[in-house]
Amino acid sequence: MKKMLPIFFLAFLGASISWFYRSDLLLMVIKYRMHNAFEISETIEVPWTENFESQVASIEGKRPNIILIVVDDLGYNDISLFGGGIIPTPAIDHLASSGAIFNQSYAGANTCAPSRAMIMTGRYPTKNGFEFTPTPPGMNKALFRIWSDKKSGLPPPYFDEALDKLLPPFSEQGLPSSEYTVAELLRDSGYYNALIGKWHLGRFNGMSPNDQGFHDSLLMASGLYLPEDDPGVVNAKLPFDPIDRVLWASLTYANSFNSGNSDRFKPGGYLTDYWTEEAIKVIKNNKENPFFLYLAHWGPHTPLQATKEDYDAVGPIYPHRKRVYAAMIRAIDRSVENIMAVLLEEGLDENTIIMFTSDNGGAGYIGLPEVNKPFRGWKRTMFEGGLRVPLFIRWPAEISKGTIVEEPVSHIDLFATIAEATKAEIPNNLNIDGVNLFPLLNRNDELVWPRENLFWQNGHYRAVRHNDYKMQVYDHPAEGKQVWLNNLSSDPTEQVNLAQTEPGIAKHLFELLEAHHSEAAPPQYPSVIQGPVMIDKTLVDSYIAVSYTHLTQPTTPYV
Repeated sequence: MKKMLPIFFLAFLGASISWFYRSDLLLMVIKYRMHNAFEISETIEVPWTENFESQVASIEGKRPNIILIVVDDLGYNDISLFGGGIIPTPAIDHLASSGAIFNQSYAGANTCAPSRAMIMTGRYPTKNGFEFTPTPPGMNKALFRIWSDKKSGLPPPYFDEALDKLLPPFSEQGLPSSEYTVAELLRDSGYYNALIGKWHLGRFNGMSPNDQGFHDSLLMASGLYLPEDDPGVVNAKLPFDPIDRVLWASLTYANSFNSGNSDRFKPGGYLTDYWTEEAIKVIKNNKENPFFLYLAHWGPHTPLQATKEDYDAVGPIYPHRKRVYAAMIRAIDRSVENIMAVLLEEGLDENTIIMFTSDNGGAGYIGLPEVNKPFRGWKRTMFEGGLRVPLFIRWPAEISKGTIVEEPVSHIDLFATIAEATKAEIPNNLNIDGVNLFPLLNRNDELVWPRENLFWQNGHYRAVRHNDYKMQVYDHPAEGKQVWLNNLSSDPTEQVNLAQTEPGIAKHLFELLEAHHSEAAPPQYPSVIQGPVMIDKTLVDSYIAVSYTHLTQPTTPYV
């Protein structure tokens, strides 16, 4: 027996160490599996289509080119035009001031994939069931385990393991192939369409960009901006954020072209710059015919990686992660500058529409509380900080410099706006939710804006804006129901909850939510993990009670 004691002790010690470091061991397993899942070749010369010849009869007059630039997790306060910003963003500021600025522009959703789907379709996710971001197998469980191990002071996340097992394969998650995208609309009207960057709407079963209207697609096959050990990169890891830890473990440095995952290859440089260089090739290759370029940047989404050149250029900014983040924004601003420069160089500037926006508000999980100032909340919430996004539209031939639009607009409006600008015919049987924005750009005194309501829905979390009022209802399966009602005219930063003091208004908005939800298609797949609504403190902070709007807050009798 005595001889067995050392063995028992070592087994106990090993088990204890494994338990204590279970999150780290899990991440090691993820890294090994993901980094060996695909073969990644060296950089290739991308064979873009040149001098595209439309099979559609020409329309009289030169139709405008469309460049849609969507950045990822860019905060409202990251743009210096709005009076903030960590660093100046002169190119983005110039793009905005030389066209139209929408001061109350909203993301389609509080997370990336559903928001991008709404840009592409002009339809609420309640029309097609695409409410949740596609999730690779095991990721929800991994996030839950790592999140639960963190001592944040917040209530633990809710994870439904039974529902997680019901998730369809990753290859079946995405925007349904039956949806008609703006790329299909323009393709059917004779445009050449190219996508560069993040798609996030599926790659198989008819959901790839090439199946959804794009002729060519250079896709982010994984999300490192440069290899972690590249001599020209500066990294900032966020040990307080479970998502960041999973990303660093799972991501590699890879793109693909026109084929989903089968031809993964290394990009030709820092991802933001490389995609911009390829975008310039698309513009030059197809300058004689109308084109639609969807430049879907990954930056400044985590993992936080910048070039050493940009890191040095932004100067001493603290903490380190903030400096890396600022350097990433500098690269995005340079991308806008280079795109606008090539349009001018090629004589395309006057008749090219550039639309610039972010897929949702800035993220709280990067630990930079000021990214969405003056608004409250971050990505994944339906406070203004999670939903309010920049939107600029520039078209020198048609839109006057310095145009300011104050009416609330949304990502769902871009489809109808592009259709109007290009004279593309929307199919009669297509039921879109967005509206054409050009009446706001060429307004007259008799204009009556037809919209009273905007809706958002993500599982148990729903919101509606009705005129100046916005109501959020969060019905957490484990924590119970929370309600916020704010008057955005008098309280744009959502500090005063009127749910108790304005019961009539709250009841009306709740009825609007219910009516919208009653006509909704069921989600394609369930939501299996949810956390608390984080408002006033980021993950890096030591949480106190005020950081989480808990059930001690009064609710209303009808919700």
